[in-house]
Amino acid sequence: MSALTFTLKGSLDQRLNVSSLNVDHLKDLDIAAIKVMKLPLGNRSIALQDLFSVEGNDPTEIIFRGKTHKLDKIGQGMTSGLIRVEGDAGSYLGMHMKGGEIRVKGSVDAYGACEMKNGLILIEGHAGDFLGAALPGNKKGMAGGMVHVKGNVGARAGDHMRRGLLVIDGDTGDYLGSRMTAGTIAVLGRTGRYLGYAMGRGTLLLATPPQEILPTFQDCGSHTLGFIPLLLKSLKALDTPLLGMSDQLKRVRRYAGDMCGLGKGEILVATN
Repeated sequence: MSALTFTLKGSLDQRLNVSSLNVDHLKDLDIAAIKVMKLPLGNRSIALQDLFSVEGNDPTEIIFRGKTHKLDKIGQGMTSGLIRVEGDAGSYLGMHMKGGEIRVKGSVDAYGACEMKNGLILIEGHAGDFLGAALPGNKKGMAGGMVHVKGNVGARAGDHMRRGLLVIDGDTGDYLGSRMTAGTIAVLGRTGRYLGYAMGRGTLLLATPPQEILPTFQDCGSHTLGFIPLLLKSLKALDTPLLGMSDQLKRVRRYAGDMCGLGKGEILVATN
């Protein structure tokens, strides 16, 4: 069996919802049935075969090819399998994801991994705003799983995050970890303003000193924390420079906050 491959026949003028193209929806369908599936394109529905050429027959591994930057909701709610995107992805990548793996060669738009519960997402490019966050109006963001971004991410990454791990090799926008209630975000690059705004619990681990720390965070001095080596070991499946930073992160400066709220969150900054 070979990977089930969807190759766009041309450029899309509107956003295309491909939430139904994962193993949970396709495992009991033959190729003929898949080709006539209806997909929401803008305010109308169109047959899959009019948009994609289809190859392969193994729905446990799905590949998207072509000008894929307008494909929204890739891997929504998936529980198993592997999805590869050989280019950029649209918004809501891995939304409500419960298991499996998504690998993106390029960048992703806003709300990647929003309200994700389990699984693994690997992004070789950049990620937009609200990575691992809650949907608008909701208060429960990412609740499990692991996301690795090799590039930069936008604002509000980890907003309302409840559990899980974000690993960001590049820089982040403003309000990183805002309103977090649990989970861990590790960042190698620079961070923006309002770091940890209104966070109640959770950990922000920074390899680069931030440009500012909010005055509502309390400086608790330098510490050697036993959980950091364990965290680094848990990343062995990732291709991240964090794996070789055990010496730099051996000693960290800890800031507790946000004291305007519950105040049980922490920002850990490498001191070496």
